[in-house]
Amino acid sequence: MPERPHHAAKWLLSARERGNPSTRLDARHSGGAGWSSGNRARPLVDGASYFADLYEHLEATRTGDLVLFADWQSNPDQQLTDDPESTIVEVLGRALDRGVDVRALVWRSHLGKLGYSADEHRDLGRQLQKRGADVVLDMRVRANGSHHQKMVVVRHRDDPSRDIAYVGGLDLCHGRRDDSAHGGDPQAEPISAEYGERPPWHDVQVALEGPVVHDVETVFRERWEDTTPPTRSPLRRRRDAALRLDEERRPLPPQAPPPPPREEDHTVQLLRTYPSLGPGWAYDFAPDGERSVARGYSKAVGAARSLIYLEDQFLWGREMSDVLVAALQDNPGLRLVCVLPHFPDHDGWFARDPQIVGRLRAIRRLQLQFNERVAFYGLENEAGTPVYVHAKVCVIDDVWTSVGSDNFCRRSWTHDSELSAVVLDEEPAGGYGQWLRLRLAAEHLDRMESQELAAVTATHEPKLFDVMADCVDAEAQFELFAQSADALDAWHAGGRRGPRPAGRLRRLQTPTLPVARQLLAAPWYRYLHDPDGRPGRIRRRRTF
Repeated sequence: MPERPHHAAKWLLSARERGNPSTRLDARHSGGAGWSSGNRARPLVDGASYFADLYEHLEATRTGDLVLFADWQSNPDQQLTDDPESTIVEVLGRALDRGVDVRALVWRSHLGKLGYSADEHRDLGRQLQKRGADVVLDMRVRANGSHHQKMVVVRHRDDPSRDIAYVGGLDLCHGRRDDSAHGGDPQAEPISAEYGERPPWHDVQVALEGPVVHDVETVFRERWEDTTPPTRSPLRRRRDAALRLDEERRPLPPQAPPPPPREEDHTVQLLRTYPSLGPGWAYDFAPDGERSVARGYSKAVGAARSLIYLEDQFLWGREMSDVLVAALQDNPGLRLVCVLPHFPDHDGWFARDPQIVGRLRAIRRLQLQFNERVAFYGLENEAGTPVYVHAKVCVIDDVWTSVGSDNFCRRSWTHDSELSAVVLDEEPAGGYGQWLRLRLAAEHLDRMESQELAAVTATHEPKLFDVMADCVDAEAQFELFAQSADALDAWHAGGRRGPRPAGRLRRLQTPTLPVARQLLAAPWYRYLHDPDGRPGRIRRRRTF
């Protein structure tokens, strides 16, 4: 199918602009394109929607099918539904019993006493390997780095029209299976105290069908087939051997051709981050790393004219704000809306102060220079508990829409492995990007009940456009968000007397930190929280 060069070339990266000649990701795309057409993309808002969709597709797999998944964090006992038999291990175990080939790339992680998941990941690996899966605990990262990609690929041997892939911000782990009411996952994972014992969690995944499934599979295959050892630590190898955790990777079966095109005909590009690993160590498929996330965002933000709508876990650093500042300076009619967490996700100065430093560096200049055209919000549920925003969503002019694992920070743009799916709308009105923007606005403005939102997300009913007609215009949404947040803030300031105003939005308070603590936190921010994974020559040029 032709790859629509003219419109796409304005917004998307060509294969050459990706900047990674060693990858085969774009090899099948014609005319030097870095994207595919003929796809169907469905955004799945919040973990309960994604997990239910994934459960349905995994349960439908049969002999000869292939399931691939990669995660930053995964818990073997995490349920995909309310059914106790819907745990990750049981669902994949039943698939293995039916003759499905299951492969997993899970970040090895760090010690649990440091707040990470190494023990759970070893346990997941052992349990799945006992059932017949191949699981690699992947530590092919920079020092202090991680594999942050979150993807699932399901290929069907006998019916490729059913093939599907998932990409986004959601790991298959505790704390993620929340719905739009944001009461939290019953299998809660504690974070900082402000979010309570069952932290509300807001996130987004996208389901992809059509030829792009082949592309997502290629991302997995490049990592699986890479000849770099999963870890360079002899200690880790000995520990794995003692625990009978096999690190051998069986060759994957030959890759099937791309699935047939879908009538929805979405244009989709995959953007990635891989770091430069350093002297004597390199990915076969990205010897100097890949920074197409940074390049893709920079190109799209530079093309923005009306509204940049951003939901993100982190908005950190001067280099990130430089991209936004340049776009706002060049386009007086451009507005920016950011939905971010109210508070960092961990307690203690060592975690919180560096995150506050990163946020201050990003948003202070935006607020000072463009106060009337930028707005920063956090979310709360009906009980007034802050909602932790973990989504990584960017909708630009309802044309360019990214859903992925990458945050708006230097770590995600240069240092960790990341994967995002960008959908380009030929006609913004009624398209994918506008639908997602309005679906998120419907939740944040309390325009629909939780059950209605779940149904709309599952079926993509056009009813959403009727309910949210007053938000279709970008300037109108900007004003409605401000009015809703101001009303809720005033209700809280007045002692929460009278009926609670509709809506979940609160104005995000600009964080404050004494100068001495900023100075103390700055090195930890620079080298631990938001490190730089670029080769030195590129870092010195301050480009990506």
